[in-house]
Parts: sequence; C-alpha cells; structure tokens
Amino acid sequence: MRPATGGSPPPRAAVGGAPRWLAGSAVAAGVVGVSVGLASGVRHLQVAGPSVTAATGLVLLLVGLALSTGGTVALVRPVTGRRRWIAVPAGLLVVWFAVWPLTVALMATHVPPTRLGTVTPADRGLPFRNVSMRTADGVRLSAWYLPARNGAAVVLRHGATSTRSATLAQAVVLAHHGYGVLATDARGHGRSRGTAMDLGWRGDTDTAAAVTWLASRPDVDPQRIGVVGLSMGGEEALGAAATDPRIRAVVAEGVSGRGIVADDDLVLPDHPGRWMNIMQTWIQQRLTALLADVEPPRSLRSAVLATAPRRVLLITGGAAAGGEVPAGLRLYAASPASVTLWQVPDAPHTGGLTTQPRRWEARVISFLDRALRP
Repeated sequence: MRPATGGSPPPRAAVGGAPRWLAGSAVAAGVVGVSVGLASGVRHLQVAGPSVTAATGLVLLLVGLALSTGGTVALVRPVTGRRRWIAVPAGLLVVWFAVWPLTVALMATHVPPTRLGTVTPADRGLPFRNVSMRTADGVRLSAWYLPARNGAAVVLRHGATSTRSATLAQAVVLAHHGYGVLATDARGHGRSRGTAMDLGWRGDTDTAAAVTWLASRPDVDPQRIGVVGLSMGGEEALGAAATDPRIRAVVAEGVSGRGIVADDDLVLPDHPGRWMNIMQTWIQQRLTALLADVEPPRSLRSAVLATAPRRVLLITGGAAAGGEVPAGLRLYAASPASVTLWQVPDAPHTGGLTTQPRRWEARVISFLDRALRP
C-alpha cells in the first residue's frame, strides 16, 4: 500500500531558502552597522564628546550587533556535526576581513570635529601671526607662523584627530633656537578647510603648500626649509619630501605606516599570519580609497629611499603600542646612510619631548642645525 501523499511538504525555504538568505543579509547589514557604529559612535564620542552623530552611531552599533548575532545564530542552527565547528573560524574571518577593515576605513574618512585650543604661542612669550595658504587643489589651510631669526624654517605637522595646538610645545623649542615655525592645521582639522582624512593621504599636498608659503618669506632662506611631523604628520612629511626637493630635512616622530600594502615588509615581519595581515590591509586600503576618493600615497619605505641623500631623523617611543618601533628599525635599515634613528625607551607615542625634554631638544636642534646649515 502506497503512503498517502496528501498535503504539502514543508517549504524548503523554511530550512535553507528564504530564512538562510535573510539570515545572511542580516549578518551583512549587521557588519555594516557595527562598523559605522564604531566609527561614528564610539570614535566621535571619544574624540569630540556627546553629539547627535555619536548618539546615532551608538544606536547603529547596537542594531548591528543584534542583526549580526541573530543572523549568525540562524545560519549556524541548522548545521550539525563537525560542520558546526567551521562556523567559529568562519566568524572570525568575517571579523578579520570585513568588520575591522571597514571600521578603520570609516574612521579614517569620517573624522570627528577637531577644535583649535585656546592657548597660542603668545601665551608662551613668542610673537606669531595667524596666516593661511591655499593648496594646489584649492583648499585653504590655517596656521600659526613664528618668524625665523636664523634664516631657516620648518613646517610643523600634527597627528590624526588633532590640530596645531598639539604641536605647541615643539614649536616653542624650535622657535627658541631661531627657527621659523609654520604650525599648520591639516585639511579638515582645526580651522583649515577641506575634508579631513586621518591617514594623511592628502597631507603631501598640504605640506607642499606650506613649503611654498615659507619659501616666499623674506626672513627664510628657501634652501633651508625642513618639516617636523608627529605621527600622521611625520608620515605626511616623509611622503612630501620624496617628491619635493625643497624639503631639505625631515624629523618624523611616531610613524608606523599609512595603511598601505606596499609597506607589507613593515607588517608582522616573519610572522605566520603575515599574509593574512597583508590581505586585511589591502581590503582596508581599497575601502579607504573608495570612501575618500583618493589614491593611496607611496609607502614610507619608498619615500625614505626617494628622499636620500637628504637627511631624516626618526624618533620612536619605546613604550608606544603598535608597530612604530619595528617600523623605525626597518625604515632605518632601508637607508642607513640618510636616516638617523633615535628610540626613546620610556616614551609613549609622540611622547619624546614630554618624556626626555632636554634630550629631545638637543637631538632635534643639532640634527636641524646640521641638515639646514647655510
């Protein structure tokens, strides 16, 4: 006797059709929500304080976590046996190759507002002027200028999510030794116009505009111009020097990389996970380029090689987290004849001056005196 065939079988969608598709869509939407939430919620709250943007981002973060968690559970529940164990590394790969690169790209291209501090060089007993200049692509940059007394001058560049106010201590040291100092706000930071970008990929153009402004000053010898940069500003300085022969010397403190795969020899050298890290960085780089509508600049290593034989002083903090110490060592190894490396053992990131003020002053000033001598 044949079994009864009446009634409809359970729809396949209930097992692997629409629900699985919807679960996958929920995971994808959750990944975007988490990334946007971290970049615009947590990051904006951390840097700029409470705001509508930060609150919206935090809501997106919670929604993204809920969607990604619910979607993952729905995808994993029908899986049985050993295949379920595959879900764990698969989930980690999603975080490694999707959430983190997208989060970094969004953080780099959607920068919280940065406001200029209230303290100026005048509060340190130094005369200065508020000045501005335009870049080759028409962006107006804002800066302080402390006049030169020895005929030499430097462009002073700050780090990410910061302004020229963060470089005031360095400006004071340089000015006390007679150097002209043009302390600039990066585009989109402080009082400068333009769109901010916290990997500094447009910083080469900004630095070139500052050098042009200095070269026009009657108190500055155009053959005696250098750049001093902290973190992102140091990376911008190295990148600008590679293509601008007017920059006669660079002091770069706290550099590590520019989110660029061409710096792969600076990323986890000789580490088993090196190639996975390179792949992750490549994804991050392409997402950033797409969001910022700008191509990545050259790597720091190629910039150092292109700058030689002009002199470069690299300063790294021994207590800094991340890759700044190994990056300094490898950049020095790339061109030991033109690069001087000074590691400050107890210094955090860009903390050389605050940790060892006398040695920082002596090192930097003696370097600039030699490199920018008439």
